[in-house]
Amino acid sequence: MAAALHHVEIWVPDLSRALTSWGWVLNRLGWKDGDSWPGGYIWIAPDGSYLVAEQSPALSAPEHDRLRPGMNHLALNAASRAEVDAIVAEAAGHGWTLMFADRHPYAGGPQHYAAFLHNQDGYELEIVAPNN
Repeated sequence: MAAALHHVEIWVPDLSRALTSWGWVLNRLGWKDGDSWPGGYIWIAPDGSYLVAEQSPALSAPEHDRLRPGMNHLALNAASRAEVDAIVAEAAGHGWTLMFADRHPYAGGPQHYAAFLHNQDGYELEIVAPNN
């Protein structure tokens, strides 16, 4: 299991917004709340990997730009197509906007059932259904 993902840390401009948007979707996908500290929070995936959101005083910009060098987006597995659909239906109430609505749920191609979401801070999140 040496090739498995250990953790991802994202720097966010507003931890409160991250708790609303990231916290909701990660909990919705079965991730558990982990440690927290002033300026940071951890969510733990079912496989033990984790995601850290941190509002660092060393930030050099007020939002993430997925079109610049760095992370374009994070893709997470859903349990089913129904879970992808439910997340899309609930997303707006938790700070996420559906991207590529004209091609949803096949914006990633005809065999790729997924939702591409975008939040106020410029992060893109892809929720992927298993292939059926």
